Amino acid sequence: MPDKQLLHLVFGGELVRPDSQQFVDPKKLHIVGIFPNYDEAQKAWRGATGATIDDAHMRYFIVHLHRFLDPKNEGDDHDHHH
Repeated sequence: MPDKQLLHLVFGGELVRPDSQQFVDPKKLHIVGIFPNYDEAQKAWRGATGATIDDAHMRYFIVHLHRFLDPKNEGDDHDHHH
């Protein structure tokens, strides 16, 4: 059995302030890609973060897409939002 596919989206962009999660221009977000598991997503995230390390306003995020795609998990996700 292959590993369960757990899609992760890696994207980033310029934040209004380094301590916020609001993007200056959502239309200019940099979508790094969608990856089949967390390890690959993290590698891509590290690469993107390393490339923009000098810019405090550039921030990259990993979104656990599989949590949104799997309706069975919906119950647990509503209980603990970060």
